[in-house]
Amino acid sequence: MPDYTIVLPRPHEKQAEFIASPAKRKIIRAGRRGGKTVGMAIYAVQKFLDGRRVLYAAPTAEQIGRFWVTVCEALREPIKADVFRKNETEHFIELPETEQRIRAKTAWNADTLRGDYADVLILDEWQLMNEEAWEVVGAPMLLDNNGDAVFIYTPPSLHSRSTTKATDPQHAAKLYKRAAQDTTGRWAAFHFTSHDNPHISKVALSEITKDMTALAYRMEIQAEDVNEAPGALWHRNRTQVGDRIVCGIEDTRTTSHPDLSRVVVGVDPTASAGGDEAGIITCGVTGNDYYTLADDSQHGSPEQWAQAVITAYHRFKADCVVAEKNNGGDMVKSVIKQAVINARLKDPTVGEVPVKLVWASRGKATRAEPISAIAENGRDHHVGSFPALEDELCMWIPGDPSPNRLDAKVWAMTELTGSGIITAMEDPFD
Repeated sequence: MPDYTIVLPRPHEKQAEFIASPAKRKIIRAGRRGGKTVGMAIYAVQKFLDGRRVLYAAPTAEQIGRFWVTVCEALREPIKADVFRKNETEHFIELPETEQRIRAKTAWNADTLRGDYADVLILDEWQLMNEEAWEVVGAPMLLDNNGDAVFIYTPPSLHSRSTTKATDPQHAAKLYKRAAQDTTGRWAAFHFTSHDNPHISKVALSEITKDMTALAYRMEIQAEDVNEAPGALWHRNRTQVGDRIVCGIEDTRTTSHPDLSRVVVGVDPTASAGGDEAGIITCGVTGNDYYTLADDSQHGSPEQWAQAVITAYHRFKADCVVAEKNNGGDMVKSVIKQAVINARLKDPTVGEVPVKLVWASRGKATRAEPISAIAENGRDHHVGSFPALEDELCMWIPGDPSPNRLDAKVWAMTELTGSGIITAMEDPFD
């Protein structure tokens, strides 16, 4: 190939570390605007010029933009000379009649990652992808050539966690921890903050961080993995709060439950398919102990999550469904009623699903505190693991908007406690 100029940005110190690393598996945890994507573009171009087949994937088209612009600019001269062929629609650059290629594509999960192969796989915004993107598709794609993989992420805030397709919102943090503990040399972990990027304005960064909460700053700028917010009402493990030792979720987790005297499905609805997930949490009680049985929360239309509510109600032989009247409760009742009617067209034996609409007489934090107190006293048992729910419980700080799963659990357990902080508005069995 003729000697064409390749124009690549000069990597800053932290970028140079992960670019030069010989590890077969790399994971990079970096702050916003820390330079992780540009650094990865430099790495990808180098691998491509070595004759490798590179696949870069990120959840959205907007996220692949910076990577693609950097790659195209680096290879502009040989592309212009028709040495390399560029397809702007499919976002790939290749050496014709060879396997040498670099491609950027959007991928959230195993299905969206399918249809391609590579011997260098880069998964950006890994914390937002479903784990199966790697386990089911990514890892097997590298088997033939013993390829390389790179995972990149910024610790997700509670808001961004609500958009993740991951089964476990902590999966990127857990992979980073395993990589950092690896002693074989196959894995390498890299960490740098937004402040480590010398090319961004320190004044602007300082101004932006003044508008952030301390927790958001730790996660988004310092790139710290945080799985329990200071001041959260729930805890993952036994811990000291003031002069008390309180139980965490792990301390009371179980794999089974006794016979339950009551079971309730709590619902915190979303009005549209494009909104947040509808929180659907099933809880039960016997004596003074409470059991979280299932998390069926989901994105989708009202008809879709109403069907999930009906399924949960019948699966656990629940007493009723509970929803907040002043937050879509009337809609919950109507869509569940219609979903029952639709279900009966296929199975006439489908029974009624009583919906109890309640009115919150006090604020969200006040409603949640008695339920968190049950957990702190060791009387709230999660039957199995519910990573997304547990993430919301341990990351929510009173005063912030409360997430859907947490609200649904609070509604269900408050109904089971018979607490007076919610007031029934109508006969639950009408």
